[in-house]
Amino acid sequence: MFDLISDTIWQTKLTEEFEKPYFKALEEFVKKERSAFTIYPKEKETFAALNLTPLKEVKVIIIGQDPYHGPRQAHGLSFSVNYGIKPPPSLVNIFKELRSDIGCPMPNHGNLSAWAKQGVLLLNATLTVRAGEPGSHQKKGWELFTDKIIQTISDEQKNCVFLLWGNFARTKAPLIDSGKHLILEAAHPSPLARGAFFGCGHFSKANSYLESKKRKAIDWNLPNYDLFEQGN
Repeated sequence: MFDLISDTIWQTKLTEEFEKPYFKALEEFVKKERSAFTIYPKEKETFAALNLTPLKEVKVIIIGQDPYHGPRQAHGLSFSVNYGIKPPPSLVNIFKELRSDIGCPMPNHGNLSAWAKQGVLLLNATLTVRAGEPGSHQKKGWELFTDKIIQTISDEQKNCVFLLWGNFARTKAPLIDSGKHLILEAAHPSPLARGAFFGCGHFSKANSYLESKKRKAIDWNLPNYDLFEQGN
């Protein structure tokens, strides 16, 4: 799977992980799963988060737990879905918070690639899942690998913003040096949190912090997707 990562710095920093026994076992597990079941996202999109957001460009990290497990939803970025796919409820709530926090209009799609290209690392703790079976690839080794990614950002970068939404994401706080980075915690945007996510103001707070550190703020506004312009 090493060759699926295009950023040479990510490759260098993660080389040792690829050689560890746990990752060898994980690689074999995912290979067998792909041969027997439909696995999301597509193999080439497994490390999309790293490929769209090189290590040196990371500014904000949004940690998810699992890829979406429905057809055509997952494409390697946490909370994000492919163009043409209805945004799931958690993502809709993220957009609602964006609108109330900084006035971003609701986009007509749920593809967050534009954020990733600005330095927002959209990282799921588990990078693959079996179709229709949420959590099916958890505790197979992915969490060790993505913990290493979080630690690498904490160690190698400075003045990043970590957005930890929900109890699972909050467990990652000990991996982050709070003396070098800003950690913002909130309830999960899922409707199951009964609206506790709303009012967190994380998007404006993230930008204020970045600007205070002389880093360019994130443009959280997502341009509407033009189906005809894309040639579909």
